[in-house]
Amino acid sequence: MISMLRGAARFGLVALALVAASSALAQEPFYKGKQLTLLVNFGAGSATDIDARVFARHFVKHIDGAPQLIIQNMPGSGGANGTMYLGEVAPKDGSVVGFLTATAWNYASAPERFRVDFKTYEHVGFTGGTAVYYVRKDVPPGINKPTDIVKAKGLVSGGVNARTGRDISIRLTLDVLGVPFRHVTGYGSGERARLALQRQEIHLYSDTTPGYRGAVEGTLVKDGTVIPLWYDPHWDGKTFGKSKQVAGLPIKAYHEVYQEIFGKMPSGPHWDAYLALITLNGAMQRILSLPPGAPPAAVAALRAALDRLNNDKEFHAEATKTLGFIPEYDARADVAPRIRNALTVRPEIRTFVADYVKQQQPKK
Repeated sequence: MISMLRGAARFGLVALALVAASSALAQEPFYKGKQLTLLVNFGAGSATDIDARVFARHFVKHIDGAPQLIIQNMPGSGGANGTMYLGEVAPKDGSVVGFLTATAWNYASAPERFRVDFKTYEHVGFTGGTAVYYVRKDVPPGINKPTDIVKAKGLVSGGVNARTGRDISIRLTLDVLGVPFRHVTGYGSGERARLALQRQEIHLYSDTTPGYRGAVEGTLVKDGTVIPLWYDPHWDGKTFGKSKQVAGLPIKAYHEVYQEIFGKMPSGPHWDAYLALITLNGAMQRILSLPPGAPPAAVAALRAALDRLNNDKEFHAEATKTLGFIPEYDARADVAPRIRNALTVRPEIRTFVADYVKQQQPKK
């Protein structure tokens, strides 16, 4: 009898040990001992890349399991190449997460271009943003203040890809103002477009705030080569708002410059398309996404890290120094369905934009 009790006790201890081991394994952080690749859909030196590298240095500190994080740039087609690679080719095991710029508008305006529906990606979080437009001061007869743009002669604007929100918004703002211009696209990245502006191949371009503050304000603005024209305001369908990213910059919103010139608000199909574009880009300029079918544990781990990043004082300090502002990421539990619901543009706007893009063929 005693022997039987001892055997049962030993069996019980083994069972308890197995349960404890199983529980410990279940609680082990998803990313423990793993490598995580941050896939950036624009090239090295771009505004997206500048932002991503500041982000990555601090984001990785908050991922449970302390994975090794590496950055992979995959530019092309205005950000579409990297985004599509993430959905079609990248492993779905949580080892690759996209840091995606311009994808909200690229998808919403032409979802048929995506072989894998962007709504099916596992969205972790997002942050909004804006863009700052600037022009060379030596464009005849001379541009000394934003309202002078309507006097410009022989103006050449530049872009990265005809389909991108950046190219479309540059063209739309000039068309709404009635400024004669020629648009040259195909530069592939903001860095190349800025170089083209310095070589006087183009005169006007726009950058997201990190690109403007990091690569334009302290150089081309400071030495008098360019002046800022306007920034894209936020638009929620009823009222305009000002992004915190342009705080401290002596620049007006686009509609304010228009009003200063014409004494009234803009209107018409070009204006309607512009409002649709800035609604998406302003709210979801950068989206952090995993491929479709990624493990829920990976999504949860990265979303928790993104939420903690918002309170990281070291991140705040470096972002303020490098970007000129602190990005605020939305990583709430319902972020994925909110992103999916927002990825929609009215049919008439999609049709207008599709025809508008066809009018602009790459000329670089």
